[in-house]
Amino acid sequence: MANFLVFGLVFFSTLFTAAIAGDSEWLSPVYTEFYQNPLPIPQDKPVKYQYTNPITGKVIKYFEIDIKPFQAQVYSKLGPVNLVGYDGMSPGPTIRVEKGEETVVRFVNRASMANSVHLHGSNSRAPFDGWAEDLTQPGQYKDYYYPNGQRGRTLWYHDHAIEHTAENAYFGQAGLYIMHDPDEDRLGFPKGTYDVPMVLSSKQYKSNGDLFSPASETVSLYGDVIHMNGQPWPYLKVEPRKYRLRFLNAAVSRAFQLYFEKDTKTGTKLPFTVVASDSGLLSTSVSASTLEISMAERYEVIFDFAAYANSNVTMRNNRDVQADEDYNSTDKVMKFIVGGNVTDPTNNGAVPSALSTLDTPAPKSTVDRTFKFERSGGEWVINGVTFADVKNRILAKPPRGTTEVWQLENNSGGWSHPVHIHLVDFQIISRTGGKRGVLPYEAAALKDVVLLGVNEKVKVIAKYAPWDGVYMFHCHNLIHEDHDMMAAFNVSALQDFGYPETTKFLDPMEQRWRSKTIDPAMFTEEYITGTLLPMFSGLDAYGSEDKIEKALDDYYKTRTTGPVAAASTVASSTTARTSSSTTLSTFSTITSAAKTSSSSSTKTTSKTTSTTTKKKD
Repeated sequence: MANFLVFGLVFFSTLFTAAIAGDSEWLSPVYTEFYQNPLPIPQDKPVKYQYTNPITGKVIKYFEIDIKPFQAQVYSKLGPVNLVGYDGMSPGPTIRVEKGEETVVRFVNRASMANSVHLHGSNSRAPFDGWAEDLTQPGQYKDYYYPNGQRGRTLWYHDHAIEHTAENAYFGQAGLYIMHDPDEDRLGFPKGTYDVPMVLSSKQYKSNGDLFSPASETVSLYGDVIHMNGQPWPYLKVEPRKYRLRFLNAAVSRAFQLYFEKDTKTGTKLPFTVVASDSGLLSTSVSASTLEISMAERYEVIFDFAAYANSNVTMRNNRDVQADEDYNSTDKVMKFIVGGNVTDPTNNGAVPSALSTLDTPAPKSTVDRTFKFERSGGEWVINGVTFADVKNRILAKPPRGTTEVWQLENNSGGWSHPVHIHLVDFQIISRTGGKRGVLPYEAAALKDVVLLGVNEKVKVIAKYAPWDGVYMFHCHNLIHEDHDMMAAFNVSALQDFGYPETTKFLDPMEQRWRSKTIDPAMFTEEYITGTLLPMFSGLDAYGSEDKIEKALDDYYKTRTTGPVAAASTVASSTTARTSSSTTLSTFSTITSAAKTSSSSSTKTTSKTTSTTTKKKD
């Protein structure tokens, strides 16, 4: 018995020592410039052209963004890092729009790899949603047409290219897109320089100072260098007053549990107020001392620095977040240097308790669909299906306008999965099986991403509207996504709906909206304001959203039987092999070609387990 006790003590001592060693090691070159560099603020993108429909008065604003390579200096004594970003910066420029003003954003690929762009959080029509196989090759451009008709919110635009999303986003293709709703102004939240974007990421570097590539990674890339707005461990000088901090977790694989502490009183977590999430304002403000934010989630908090004048506040990250790996300094994030004077006292009042009325779906107890997120045979799968399985990847066909409850299950062992459902805002109903329930600020929110933790089951409810068409849902650990933990759902057209829509947008790969070769004639002011924007304005793609929502509500109120899905839906044509775009078969037949053509890089698509994140260069 004594021998067994000795063996047990040695065994657990070894495990403990290994854990400590793992937390203290670096994968990247040792970084020493903590809190020595200022927090960069992404610049706003100016509107290039604007068009007003002479009949409806609707405004469309036009932006133009080049995807191109650039260099940055991360380690002062090593070589530069080679990146590819929107307008040659990372994060990309912030696009700011007013609710109700439509936009056309032209993304021009002047880089060496194919891309696709997803405006995350927008209920865009299917051809403009960033379908993974809707690729823009080098030397091409695509015009993305966005509605901006939802509640005000912090969105973000990022790459969504088949099998290369992790590479493209990790090397720089991510930026904020902030939609302002005038209704928010009544709340008196901090504005201007007191409204600060906070884009989190976590990366790994090679010995020469360049980025380690996720190209051959198949499990996760947690990274050991924490960035905020592209700068490792920065500082921000603030005044002793309230600030609105807009958090986005743009990391490839790392979730965060953020908290604040005063430098002279470490170990005590400071209070703040959560006011918004993925889909805009919470119903009520929520007091918190820790913010859990997984990949692709957004949260907005009001932090009051008034009590910390002439001192420092450090933002930190808990260790042991879900199944993520910790390294030497992954518990540090950034520092706030609090001054002694307030130069502008406006928009600095108390945070209201009641914030907004959420458009939540009618309660429903039955589960309509169950999706299991698993690892099987070296692949990441949903219900045993990968995105490469073209004939079977449409896993749901909710009729347009119906409300469904989806149960998401994590059966993959030691991993967590932030699940993103395109098109819709959903409400989290329950979370069971893991270490936590629905968090208070989740319960007060509408979301488009939910963290499915280790061994958890999560129920979400959403109304599949306003548009019909094919959309994606997937894990937002980008390594998992690239290795096929992605599927599709078809919001099925209603055969007897009867609403007169002038243009349909069912097929995300409809040829009319595909990328085009760069032609200088298509970039002139005359063409864009005289032809392109009037064409989009005339489609009435988004102008009738409220009317369509009401018509859908009326449709279901008057029915005594179930909805009648159209006979020729996208889902029924995914295996068709014709070339006509009207048969909605393009996006199914393009798969193999898209995967081949997207490989402008030398990425390996092996599905075997990788351990590259645990190796030093």
